Amino acid sequence: MIYRIAAIMILATFYLFYFAKLVIQKRQSIKTNQMGVGNKPRKVLVIERVMSVATVLTVVFEVWSIIWSKGSSNLGLQIAGVAIGIAAVVIFALATITMKNSWRVGIPEEKTSLITNGIYGWSRNPAFVGFDLLYLSVCLMFFNIPLLLVSIWAAVMLHLQILQEEEHMQKMFGEEYAAYCKNVNRCIPWFPRK
Repeated sequence: MIYRIAAIMILATFYLFYFAKLVIQKRQSIKTNQMGVGNKPRKVLVIERVMSVATVLTVVFEVWSIIWSKGSSNLGLQIAGVAIGIAAVVIFALATITMKNSWRVGIPEEKTSLITNGIYGWSRNPAFVGFDLLYLSVCLMFFNIPLLLVSIWAAVMLHLQILQEEEHMQKMFGEEYAAYCKNVNRCIPWFPRK
């Protein structure tokens, strides 16, 4: 029961940061959610829309798994799941806070600032890392095949979104972004840079 409560608290806290950021920016007249809308290339719109479906379905499967799944009988996996979930929340929160008013959901149509400080000095995509860690966390605590499959689907879609965003950032910021990419890894800081 304690892991169900921990998992619900982790999910609630993670998405509290997500929706709070949307609300805060909306009050500042910033259109934060630009996922799958606007005058973007068709490929970008399709990936953003499919990613939206995948991430929403993952939340549904996560909640269903927490409520109805038996959960892992392995105490080590449960503890690891909680620890990874807490890391997911911290990383995602730091990412949204560090981005300030440049944070967007989807590829923005307007120019934002290139953020390279704070957690973005360690990873170019910490918000996406937070999502992936959240998926892993719930899978470790409440493993089932449907949850695993939808989590993998969402993670793949997030990766495709990262690739699109990197292409957009290269066009938007040119050499400044190229230099940033040489010094900071795409996702995990301690893997060698390519």
